[in-house]
Amino acid sequence: MLIYSDVLDQPAASTPPDPAAADASRVARAVDSAHAALARRQNEDGHWVFELEADATIPAEYVLLEHYLDRIEDALEQRIGVYLRRIQGDHGGWPLYHGGGFDMSASVKAYFALKAIGDDIDAPHMKRAREAILDRGGAARTNVFTRIQLALFGEVPWRAVPVMPVELMLMPKAAFFSMWNMSYWSRTVVAPLLVLRAMEPRAINPRGVHVRELFVTPPEEVTDWIRGPYRSVWGRVFKHLDTVLRPIEPHFPKAVRERAIRTAIEFIEPRLSEGGLGAIYPAMANVVMMYRALGVPDDDPRAAQAWRGVRDLLVHNGDETYCQPCVSPVWDTGLSGLAMAEASSGPAGTAREETRAMLRKSMAWLRDRQILDVKGDWAINCPDVRPGGWAFQYENDHYPDVDDTAVVGMLMHREDPEGNAEAIERAREWVIGMQSRGGGWGAFDIDNDLEALNHIPFADHGALLDPPTADVSARCVSFLAQLGRPEDRPVIERGLEYLRREQEPEGCWFGRWGTNYIYGTWSVLCAFNVAGVPHDDPAVKRAVAWLEETQRADGGWGEDCASYEGADPGVYKESLPSQTAWAVLGLMAVGRRDTEAVRRGIAYLVTMQDEVGEWHEQPYNAVGFPKVFYLRYHGYKQFFPLMALSRYRNLGLSNTGRVEHGF
Repeated sequence: MLIYSDVLDQPAASTPPDPAAADASRVARAVDSAHAALARRQNEDGHWVFELEADATIPAEYVLLEHYLDRIEDALEQRIGVYLRRIQGDHGGWPLYHGGGFDMSASVKAYFALKAIGDDIDAPHMKRAREAILDRGGAARTNVFTRIQLALFGEVPWRAVPVMPVELMLMPKAAFFSMWNMSYWSRTVVAPLLVLRAMEPRAINPRGVHVRELFVTPPEEVTDWIRGPYRSVWGRVFKHLDTVLRPIEPHFPKAVRERAIRTAIEFIEPRLSEGGLGAIYPAMANVVMMYRALGVPDDDPRAAQAWRGVRDLLVHNGDETYCQPCVSPVWDTGLSGLAMAEASSGPAGTAREETRAMLRKSMAWLRDRQILDVKGDWAINCPDVRPGGWAFQYENDHYPDVDDTAVVGMLMHREDPEGNAEAIERAREWVIGMQSRGGGWGAFDIDNDLEALNHIPFADHGALLDPPTADVSARCVSFLAQLGRPEDRPVIERGLEYLRREQEPEGCWFGRWGTNYIYGTWSVLCAFNVAGVPHDDPAVKRAVAWLEETQRADGGWGEDCASYEGADPGVYKESLPSQTAWAVLGLMAVGRRDTEAVRRGIAYLVTMQDEVGEWHEQPYNAVGFPKVFYLRYHGYKQFFPLMALSRYRNLGLSNTGRVEHGF
C-alpha cells in the first residue's frame, strides 16, 4: 500500500487569536467544520490513517537499501532526494526533528544517500553537510546503527561495531543477555541483525558510492570505535566484556553458529506478515538484507513479502517521497473515532446519526483486527493471559500495543458497549494481565525493565527496554475506570499509585510516547478524573498550576522535542494546535472548563483553524527513542483540536459539567 498525500503541511498562521473566538456560536461552527474535515479523511472501509513521519534517517536508509540490493529505482530516489534536501538544517547537517540541532548519524546517512542518488559532492548543500560533519568529529562518531550501515557498505571495518554474537539467539529467558529481556522493537531489529553481523555481507553498491571524505581519520586507522561517555559503571563493565569477546568470537564452534542462525530464522519467519517483521522499518529492512545474504532469491515468497512490506511505507507528497518508520492505522482510527464521537455527543452534537454510521464502520474494521488467537512475545511473561489486544499497524499480531488497546476499548465502550461487549471484555482481560509489578504498564511487554541492558555498547540509543510509562499507564487506568467494574478497582488503585510516584517536581508528567510533558500531564489528568481522584487533590492542583504557568501569551501551548534533551518542560517558541488541545483537554478533565486559561486556549484553536476546518503545524509531536528518534503524527493536529473544541462545547451544555469518559 502506497500512501499518497496531496499537499505538504504548511506552517501555522501567525494571526493573534481573537478572545471572542471562544464564543459558543464560533466554537460550534469550528466543531462542525473540523468534523466535516475529519469525516472526509475516513477510508471507505471505516478506518483512518495519517502520515507518520520521522527524520532523514529512514528515507536515507531506504535509498541505501536499494543500492545494497542493486534494486535502484532512479525516479523514486530523485523524489526522495528532493525531500532530503528540503529538510536539511541551517547548521548544514540534518536534525532529528523540525528545527532541531545537528545530528551526526542522521547527517551521515542523508549525505551518503544523496551521494548515492547522484548529488555532486561539491554542490553547496553537500559541501555544507560535509563541513558540518567533519567539524564535529566525522563519521567515526556516528551511533551503532549508522556504523552497522557503513560496515555493510565497507566504509568501516566490522570492528567498528560492538560484538554481537548470533549465539545470543540460543540464550534462555533466564540468561542476562537473553533476547526475551529486550523490548519488542529491539528483539525484531536485533534478530536479523545478528545474522548479518555473523555473515558480514557486503552491499552490491553497483555504482561504487563511498563516503571516505566524511572521516577525519581514515576508518582503518581508528582505534576507539567503542567509547564513552558511559551512562554508568555498567557501561565500562560491558566495554571491557566487548574487548574480551572480540578475539574469541571468531572461534565459536561452527555448528553452534549455524544452529544460532537457524534459531534466528525460526524466530523471524513466524512473525513475518504483510506488515513485515514487527511492522517497523529497521526490522523489515534487516530481514530483506538477511535473506539476500542467505542466498534467498528475491522472488521467493518470504523475500518478496519482506520487500513489499518495506515498499508499502513510502509516502508521495507532490514532487517528494519519503519512507515512514511504520504506519499507524489502529491508533489513528481509535483517536479519530473518539474525536468524532465527542463531536456528535451532547445536545448540540454534530451530524449525530451520520457520525454513528461512520463509527459503526470503524468499529467493525477494528473488531476484525483484534488479536484473539496469537500469543505473541508478551506471553513469555504472562502465559496464562488470553490475547485480546490491538496492534498499532495493519498487521502485527505478535506485538499488540497496550496503548492502542486501551484507546480502542474506550471508543468501543463509549459508542456501543453491548454490540462490542466481547471485544471489550477480551481487551479488558489483556490490559489487566499486562500490568507490571510496580502498578504501571509498558507499551508492548510486561516487566521489561532490566535497566543494565541499556548500558551495553550496542544500546547506545538507551532504549533497549520497554518499562512502564506514565502516558500508557494513564490510558490503561482511563479504560478500566471507564468500564466501571468494581472488581477492577485494585488494579486501578495500583495504577494510580504508580502515576502519583511518577509526577515530576514541577507538577507535570513525562510523556514517553508523545511530546512531552504536556502530553503526559493531559494523559494523567484524564485518568485521575475518570478514576474518581478529587479535582482538588494536591497532585491535580500541582498539575493544573503547571499547565496554567506554561500557557503562552497567545492563549496556546507549545512544546517541541528539545524537552527530551534538557530544555524546560512545556516551553517552545510557538503555540501548537495539538499541544494546545492536550492542555485544555487536561484542564477540562479536572473541572477547569470555565477558567480563563481554557477560554484562551479554545480561542487560540478557533482562530488557528483554516477555511476547510483543519489545523497546521510542522514541529514533531512524538518520540520513538528520546534523543535518538522522533516522530510526527500528521493526524494529531486534526483530531485532537476537534476533540478539545467538542468537549468545550459539550461541557458548556451539560448539566454536570463533568467529563464522564476516560479520554
